[in-house]
Amino acid sequence: MKAITRTQYGNADVLQIKDLAQPIPKDNEALVRVHSTTVNRTDCGILTGKPFLIRFFTGLRKPSSPIPGTDFAGEIAAIGKAVKDFKVGDKVWGLNDEGLGSHAEYMTIKADKIVSIPDNFSYDEVVACAEGAHYAYNFINKVTLNSGDKVLVNGATGAIGSAALQILKSMGVYVTAVGNTKNMELIKSLGADKVYNYEKEDFTEIDNEKYHFVFDAAGKSSFGKCKKLLLAKGAYISSELGPNNENLYLPLITRLKGNKRVIFPIPTNCKRSLLYIKNLIEKGQFRAVIDRHYTPEQIKEAYEYVQSGQKTGNVILNF
Repeated sequence: MKAITRTQYGNADVLQIKDLAQPIPKDNEALVRVHSTTVNRTDCGILTGKPFLIRFFTGLRKPSSPIPGTDFAGEIAAIGKAVKDFKVGDKVWGLNDEGLGSHAEYMTIKADKIVSIPDNFSYDEVVACAEGAHYAYNFINKVTLNSGDKVLVNGATGAIGSAALQILKSMGVYVTAVGNTKNMELIKSLGADKVYNYEKEDFTEIDNEKYHFVFDAAGKSSFGKCKKLLLAKGAYISSELGPNNENLYLPLITRLKGNKRVIFPIPTNCKRSLLYIKNLIEKGQFRAVIDRHYTPEQIKEAYEYVQSGQKTGNVILNF
């Protein structure tokens, strides 16, 4: 099989295409022929080993898995003898944000970690509803939201932000979305009630609204800048560690103070996230946001584009 590989942490230059033997599924596993996967922010962290914290999950000195990739959509090519819920030919998708080895033509995964693809959804569409949606859902499930609450989403054009915007609108939440010039119409089409263009205006300076929560899906703002936008007891949640890793210790400090607070959204239970999003897909309340497609031969270019921070939604890698 064709696979993207690396033997050390680094930038896209460490990636190579190699021909490897197909993996053999264990009794409780399925062998999946990968049709589509993504190159995402999690993949970039696993590639570079930065922030260093990620290495406690992916290997301290060198990557524990030679093949990167955290999500997939494909069809089952073989199953272990203990697998009962799936059969060869089933169309499935999955996610493991600690690494899955999905940047290859074939991969194995425990059968209890995969989800069937919704009817009439393509491989590309469904894989674009995995990684970003998982993190978005793990933002939102850390707080209690009611219909009519107000939330600001910074970075509403990325994979996490565009997913968060759609999940929030499915809950009846009022959403202010922050994005860039080229994506103003996109975030409006996803349901944003109010929009700001960060290339022309600073939402932290001009917005007079008060929010129950601020979700910084881009990780490019801070609690200090957004605090004044929060209602009493409101919360700031970011996808990044923040300046000087402040989002690791501010949750404790702000909780002790007992007013506006920071929550660090540790993501858990990938399958739960996929099942939640699948339900929204089937109801017509969630759709894929896809920026570009790449082939395995363009893998370095794909990673470099994602690392530039300029992508809209998801970048697809097609096998």
